[in-house]
Amino acid sequence: MNPGLLTEEVGPVANLGAAIVRQHQRGVAFRFGKLRGVRDPGIRFTIPPADRMWKVTLRTVTLPIPSQQVITRDDVSPGVAAVACFRRVDPVKSLVEIEDVSTAIGRIARTTVRNVVGRSLLDQVLTDTETLNTRIKEVLDGLTRQWGGYVLLVELKDIELPAAVQRAVSCQAEAEREKRARVIAAAGETLSADRLAEAADVISDHPIALQLRNLRILAEIAAEKNSTIVFPAQFLESARTLPGFVEGEDGKVTAAVPDLGPRRQPVASGGPVKR
Repeated sequence: MNPGLLTEEVGPVANLGAAIVRQHQRGVAFRFGKLRGVRDPGIRFTIPPADRMWKVTLRTVTLPIPSQQVITRDDVSPGVAAVACFRRVDPVKSLVEIEDVSTAIGRIARTTVRNVVGRSLLDQVLTDTETLNTRIKEVLDGLTRQWGGYVLLVELKDIELPAAVQRAVSCQAEAEREKRARVIAAAGETLSADRLAEAADVISDHPIALQLRNLRILAEIAAEKNSTIVFPAQFLESARTLPGFVEGEDGKVTAAVPDLGPRRQPVASGGPVKR
């Protein structure tokens, strides 16, 4: 038996007929090999050599489950390690019904982990560990109840995948991320196209909106402290309006000058002028 979990009270104190049961322990007393009952914490007296008392701890025990190779339902063999926490709730059963409850729970836990994980797919083992933990705990708790134990929890703490499976899982995860990125980019392009179409409709109804947009772009460019700014859209708009502006100015000048008719040369009163 594990001396740290289940110990026999021996030594001078026991020979004198007194034993100390600590707060986290319970004493199971036997007289001539027959069960006499459970002793609570404190100083407990016995009749040597007829009585013999065993102290059972009721504290929670952490039981590591070593890593073991398990073949899943889709023929993958990962290494699975776990940890279990249990405690004794019935000191009499834990002493009478089984020889070493800690060793028994440890071995049953390894077998249960192997069976539950072996009936699952690799994806479920990697993503749905909560369900597997619950199944393992239910199986262990049903077995340990008859031994006076209670399993608090079971957790799969380490899953080691073969190198080939790790590469495959990495490629799958990368492809999944790339798919999501492309879907998000396509959704953004669709939304952008809808908004650009709405903006084009507004600009076609209100041409001044395009000029305001041009001014906004000029302000953004000027913030970068560039020495020269070439703005083709504004230049083309000015080139299109220049002929109309010139024709309008010519019309204004023509209308401003009055029509005086043909000019005549002045004739002197003294006869013809000789040159």
